[in-house]
Amino acid sequence: MHSFEEALAIILKDVSRTGTERVDFQDSLFRVLAEDVHSDVDMPPFDKAAMDGYACRRVDLGCELEVLEVLAAGDIPGQTVGSGQCTKIMTGAMVPQGADTVIMVEHTKETAPGRVRFTGNKTASNIARKAEDVKTGDLVWPKGMPILPQHIAIFSSVGAVRPLVAIQPRVAVLSTGDELVEPTTFPGPGKIRNSNAFQLIAQVKATHCIPNYMGIIPDSEEATDQAISKALRENDVVILTGGVSAGDFDFVPKIMRKNKVDILFRKVAVKPGRPTVFGRTGRSSIFGLPGNPVSSFINFETFVKPLLHAMMGCSFQPLELKMPMGIDFHRKKADRLEFLPVTMNDMGEITPVQYHGSAHIHAICLAQGLMKIPKGIHEIKKGALADVRPF
Repeated sequence: MHSFEEALAIILKDVSRTGTERVDFQDSLFRVLAEDVHSDVDMPPFDKAAMDGYACRRVDLGCELEVLEVLAAGDIPGQTVGSGQCTKIMTGAMVPQGADTVIMVEHTKETAPGRVRFTGNKTASNIARKAEDVKTGDLVWPKGMPILPQHIAIFSSVGAVRPLVAIQPRVAVLSTGDELVEPTTFPGPGKIRNSNAFQLIAQVKATHCIPNYMGIIPDSEEATDQAISKALRENDVVILTGGVSAGDFDFVPKIMRKNKVDILFRKVAVKPGRPTVFGRTGRSSIFGLPGNPVSSFINFETFVKPLLHAMMGCSFQPLELKMPMGIDFHRKKADRLEFLPVTMNDMGEITPVQYHGSAHIHAICLAQGLMKIPKGIHEIKKGALADVRPF
């Protein structure tokens, strides 16, 4: 049985990248950038007024000033500001030559037609200087990073209208078990609705990859073989839930090997999710996750998500915070690393949710994060810090 760290290292070793494609920048949201983006302009491209007012020389602030012209944003100054002169200017307009200060219009008084005086005591320059934000050639966003809404603004500003991005992995999602019916069907005796698959589909979408739901596999070797073979041919990653333990109908590892999958591990020392299978064949990876929904949810977040990011050239670094316990916590067994659903209060303290085990999916719904409890730790006192991964 592998430790969590060993299993994750195996998953992330020799990852097959998905390739790249160019897309319209408006369609690049949440894609992973595959090349550095540099600016083709200075930002600001010229000295510009940071507010409405009058552009003048600082040495003339105590003087009455002659207004030479009025500049709106987009206008090019027609005159140089000299001694005792100013230009009325709007926010964003180019500051004329000779001026080194823009005085706010609220701090001026018209003394005669075409003449104004500064009425304040002091003022900042109120000028956004050329290239003070970005210089031509500067790196504005590096490859390997996801593109967020604020980066769309940057791409617009620097003309990166066809960014190179990683192709999104295609992820097959299958569930095994004769006891399963689809969510649209009312479960009869001995049946339950298939919740795992649709939870995983949503997690795949949240990782900004492409889910491919391939249905429920009956508990037979032939059906399992056909489903796994098709899924491996058509997808980059395959996720199955159920059929990976030691029961009479747990065919998944056997059928993996039949389909030339090199099984790299079958158990991980984590709770929940010990009976987790991972293997590779060619460029495809396959996960056999436990059938309980909390296990499959957590194992996706801790094992599958890092692989999907790595396939797109993005290093997955989940946010992990040190947060104080809101109660005294104790667990009977400490033989595995455990991920436990927790809530957070207004004091920044965490409390484990009422949790009946890995089939208790409502515990995840109520939780705001996962507390990571290392192997060998039986208790955490109130106020002691614990590692928490927020959702």
